[in-house]
Amino acid sequence: MLKFPGIATLICVFLATATPAQQPLQDKPIPEIDSVVQSVLSDLNIPGASIAIARHGKLLYARGYGKANQDTPVLPTHLFRIASISKPVTAIAIMQLVEANKLKLSDKVTDILVFQPVLEGDAKPDQRWKEITIEQLLQHRAGFNRDKTFDPMFRSTDIAKATKTSAPANPDAIIRYMMGRPLDFDPGTNYSYSNFGYCLLGRVIEKKSGQTYENFVRKNLLEPLGIHGMRIGHSLEKDRSINEVEYHPPKPQKYPSVFPPHELVRPSYGNWYLEAMDSHGGWIASAVDLVRIASGMDEAASVPVLKRQSIQRMFQRPDSNSDPVYYGLGWQVRDVGSGKINTWHTGLLPGTSTILVRRHDGYSWAVLFNGTTEQGKGKPPQPSSVIDPKIHKAVDAVKNWPNTDLFPTYLNLSKSKATP
Repeated sequence: MLKFPGIATLICVFLATATPAQQPLQDKPIPEIDSVVQSVLSDLNIPGASIAIARHGKLLYARGYGKANQDTPVLPTHLFRIASISKPVTAIAIMQLVEANKLKLSDKVTDILVFQPVLEGDAKPDQRWKEITIEQLLQHRAGFNRDKTFDPMFRSTDIAKATKTSAPANPDAIIRYMMGRPLDFDPGTNYSYSNFGYCLLGRVIEKKSGQTYENFVRKNLLEPLGIHGMRIGHSLEKDRSINEVEYHPPKPQKYPSVFPPHELVRPSYGNWYLEAMDSHGGWIASAVDLVRIASGMDEAASVPVLKRQSIQRMFQRPDSNSDPVYYGLGWQVRDVGSGKINTWHTGLLPGTSTILVRRHDGYSWAVLFNGTTEQGKGKPPQPSSVIDPKIHKAVDAVKNWPNTDLFPTYLNLSKSKATP
């Protein structure tokens, strides 16, 4: 889950009516599912949401609720910022390079990425950087602790100044800056969730593939699955993609933009540099896009994204970890007994809360919201946290799912709506 220090949010200019929008895919409602989504929108004052549910490679249900913007109802084709669900996407891309023998999980990141560290004062490079492996980056065990220090992915202006580069700081500037700082712990000895670690993985993909991170993912993951609309999002409201929802954090304060001349902007649109977050939090996608990716990891998938051994490796328990819940390679994993696991990831940015789940019985679902609650002790939980247990129960309560696979219809529809 992405953290954002010191960023307040915006009260919605309207309250969405939590009723399903006109649907291009699934006209017959499923009350067990609809009532859960509607209740979360109503209880948390969230403008809109989209859900998609699949099982064994077939799309069973896709529906939008509430408002995408002031005038438009949410449809299953709408794109949302998916925030940290970008991490499983990056992890899959890394494993594709491993399968192609272009990369090993044991490879050291500094043997692949060569940057000149930005050293301040009499600082010297931390030699522990040379120990960081690709596997440790994927597992958030590489030595970065944002709670102890800070998250550099939200320090674009400061890092641009320190590196004497144009604001906002791009990934290369951020990496040079961080390579000049000491690690927070010895690599491999601890777990600490790190957006920056996945920024490094994005650059590893670029170095090993000879392509941009986005192009590699598009060509090797999205296009084989028939996904055409998913892309890296943009920071500024004027650059919002066609068919992308608007985002509504809960407070109206404005903050300086990371883009010169650093004018005050509304939250979610320029307070941070989304493009630099590509490989850890930058994608925009529909709920159907995400369950298509999740379905591509099933054994019965018509278009598998990885070999079975690679998928099993992604969900393997890290050494010295015996907890029932752990972080594998890009996925949260829960051991539910009898050799079965549930895997998932959530995402959070001001104005967007997301969750993608793959369950042991073949069901997968994604729920995307275009609003968030306030963060902090004693504040309401985020929409993804509230809906998580409710959707598990709702899926179990449905007795008769549609027999038609909606993926072909959706993929044709989304292709017609795709833009460069």
